Amino acid sequence: MTRVEIIQKALEGRINWVQAATIMGITSRHLFRLRLLYERFGIPGLRDGRSGRRMPSRIPPQVVDEICRLRRERYSEFSVRHFHQFATEKHGVRISYTMLKTILQTRELAPKARGRGKYRRQRERRPMRGMLIHLDASTHPWIAGTSRDLVVVLDDADGRILYARFWEQEGTMSTLAALKHVLVRYGRFCELYTDRGSHFCLTLEAGGDPAEKQHGQVSRVLKVLGIGHILARSPEARGRGERAFGTIQGRLPQELRLAGIKDYDAADRYLDEVFVPDFNKRFTVRPAEEETAFVRLMGVDLRLLMSVQHDRIVRKDSTVQFGALTLQLPPTRERRHYVRCPVVVHELLDETLGVSYQGRLVARFTDQGALIPSAASRKAA
Repeated sequence: MTRVEIIQKALEGRINWVQAATIMGITSRHLFRLRLLYERFGIPGLRDGRSGRRMPSRIPPQVVDEICRLRRERYSEFSVRHFHQFATEKHGVRISYTMLKTILQTRELAPKARGRGKYRRQRERRPMRGMLIHLDASTHPWIAGTSRDLVVVLDDADGRILYARFWEQEGTMSTLAALKHVLVRYGRFCELYTDRGSHFCLTLEAGGDPAEKQHGQVSRVLKVLGIGHILARSPEARGRGERAFGTIQGRLPQELRLAGIKDYDAADRYLDEVFVPDFNKRFTVRPAEEETAFVRLMGVDLRLLMSVQHDRIVRKDSTVQFGALTLQLPPTRERRHYVRCPVVVHELLDETLGVSYQGRLVARFTDQGALIPSAASRKAA
């Protein structure tokens, strides 16, 4: 009846047709169609012909009930996006993500998002892969009853996971292992983006700026390789990595539970074989440029470089003291002894110890201080 009244006023010239369209909340073009229908059919021409008819795209009630049952019984811990993936791929439910989310929110099986805060401009992604790498870790009960740190390396250009592994605690060794994996598999990159953890940088005052000169193990490695280091000042500054971890925390624990995984060795295999490939397939984006900034490493002994290093002086009996261990250096082809020579003790990533002189490995030892025979010494024996 409102449409009839407005159209009659327009036909009588009391208002113009633009004003009539504005009052009715429709476009002038649609109002022209309604005018033709009214002049031809009268009031019946203004009625919606879809009224009383079943919409062809309406979701059947049994499908809605099945979605709610799956949500309650099997996927209560999944995010809505994650649940939609499993419902469509594993249970054959044909429904859009938006419709599924609406159903769950209507039945109070999914929370509604909070209102957005103030406008913030998103930092543009780097145009090429290998220009900027994010390295971060998240402590979370990935397996029920236990918590560990998941160390993840992301490429800024496309959001691809380059490395993911569980560690008892994030630290220098986990960082060196992650960097070595990326360097070996992909090559040298341009910059590393991290938080301001103590294993990344030295801060003289709590909450203050990092020291001008850094002498940490990670800083040493980056300096040798010529890789820049960007230190974030807040979690908001690491937004891209924080959002990635939000997605991972909303998916990985549930998938580990469904797969029946109870230990972190099996969880590492699941990461490599299932989760990371699926994550990269679903969530990576196309970079602005197809070229890559990764460069192959040549002439660098990563086994020694990617280690925690300690300077020592060889004693008169050709031993090196390292904590409670006494490391007995054997004679080599290059030198009969290394008495009073400055050497470096390496805590290697394979949990063994190494002693090097002028960049050359002299000997390797177990973590208990026992000498590990080299290939050359075994051949001579």
